[in-house]
Amino acid sequence: MNDARSLPCLEALPDHDREEEPTGAPFFLPGEPPRLYSRPKPRLKLEIRNVAKTYASAKGLIRALNNINLTVHEGEFACILGPSGCGKSTLLHLIAGLELPDRGEIRLYSSQAKNNTNAERLIIFQEAALFPWLTVLENVLFGLRLQKLGAKESKERAMHFLALVKLENFANCFIHELSGGMKQRAALARALVLDPELLLMDEPFAALDFQTREKLQRELEEIWRRTKKTIIFVTHNVEEAITLGDRVILFSGQPGAVKQEYTLPPGRPRQKESPFFAELAAEIKRGFQVQEPGRELVEQVTG
Repeated sequence: MNDARSLPCLEALPDHDREEEPTGAPFFLPGEPPRLYSRPKPRLKLEIRNVAKTYASAKGLIRALNNINLTVHEGEFACILGPSGCGKSTLLHLIAGLELPDRGEIRLYSSQAKNNTNAERLIIFQEAALFPWLTVLENVLFGLRLQKLGAKESKERAMHFLALVKLENFANCFIHELSGGMKQRAALARALVLDPELLLMDEPFAALDFQTREKLQRELEEIWRRTKKTIIFVTHNVEEAITLGDRVILFSGQPGAVKQEYTLPPGRPRQKESPFFAELAAEIKRGFQVQEPGRELVEQVTG
């Protein structure tokens, strides 16, 4: 494995065979023995070491993230859960390479022989960032322009992923003709067509109505199962995190820090009516309510 570059950095490294420590801890209720879930351990995909981030404000420096240590494995669906303003989106921006950490290290272990580009780490936001003057198909094709593909191959690839998100019959529609849920499907197809190593999703369903959100959760779970992509999904919705995640990573309030991790059993789809689901949701929600004195406000860094 290559030596790390000077901090702070984001480094893409080839896959490796060294054994990693297990991530997370199996969820168990107080007074009960741990429930252990055996699962074949995949390769490490993302490693975050001692990452911190601050921002300047009129009142001084604001610490958004504090000493984040986190690993994500290949093919894992990891949900980052926490209250508004706890640094969840900031962490995605750092992983995507949109910003740099003040200190610490972020490593992406690539399984493909390609350059360290942001195309390896694609982010989908709450508002689908689509070009309104292009059709759905043209939006999906847009990212392929820099790849050395012929027009026929590019269109076939784009239509494949439009079919995967159930938009093949809307390929020639413009963005204003789509519902909110359809726009997010189009954004997902545009990301998947580039075959990213890591798919980052920043509360993509938060602005949707309840029925559409639940429908897209089921569809995303099926797409993840079929594509085997590594996904980091940010949400403030406890039920959404339990429904989608292999692992739920609970962030504390400001400054953002990993407070607790919950490893979920592999069976899918998750049944929201089950006692396990209700017990875990209640346990996580209690974690939301526990705040250290004065931590509801953003901590100011004085030195």
